[in-house]
Amino acid sequence: MADFTDADLAGARFERVDLTGAEFHNVDLARARIREADLTGMVLIGVELADVRIDGELKNVLVNGVDIAPLVEAELDRRDPERVKMRPTDPAGFRTAWDIVERRWAETVERARGLDPALLHESVDGEWSFIETLRHLVMATDSWVRRALLGDPAPWHPLGLPWDGAPEELGVPCDRAARPSLEEILAVRKDRMAGVRRVIDGLTEESLAADTEPVTAPGWPPPRSFGVRECLLVVLNEEWQHRLFAERDLDVLQSATAGPVT
Repeated sequence: MADFTDADLAGARFERVDLTGAEFHNVDLARARIREADLTGMVLIGVELADVRIDGELKNVLVNGVDIAPLVEAELDRRDPERVKMRPTDPAGFRTAWDIVERRWAETVERARGLDPALLHESVDGEWSFIETLRHLVMATDSWVRRALLGDPAPWHPLGLPWDGAPEELGVPCDRAARPSLEEILAVRKDRMAGVRRVIDGLTEESLAADTEPVTAPGWPPPRSFGVRECLLVVLNEEWQHRLFAERDLDVLQSATAGPVT
């Protein structure tokens, strides 16, 4: 086991490193950035936590003995009541949820059209650009609707973008250097979103409660059966969360180009 005692690792980069069971004692993690990490079971004792931003899925997160996850969820629902509708339980609820997704993304895309097209390829704080976000949603739809629900073993559009760190053995196209125009990727998005609409419009209580037929070919999601509702909830969550990220970054891009107020 490696031992770093009285070591200066300031500015070090750890990528695809296994730190399971590692111990950190009397360490300085100020301004550290952790992205796409599994922190399950992590214990923080005697820490100073100030000016910290956490974006991710929270479950059973105790802070000074208080589970903050339900509090965060309740506050997010309070801020935007339509968020609750992203957890539907029946076909009508899914149709309402997809109506919201279509409307909100239309508003976000219209906002993006007002920016210099070059800015839509710009990363903000190391996150995906606006174009990359749309590309990722194409991949998500191809995976969870066209593959998992409709049974196409390899449905991925070449402009789709998997998550960072996706293993190559999945066989999912991953051209990170591609720079499609907004209109080019929107054409693909329009087709994919229309496909989701057809699936949701055709839902019944019975089909929503059913499981998918396993797709045996390698790919994403894994070759096994999933609940239909589970697949559609993944798509809703992807659409909802990534639109929020896109809006957050559009705020930054717009403020950077607005110039001083005179």
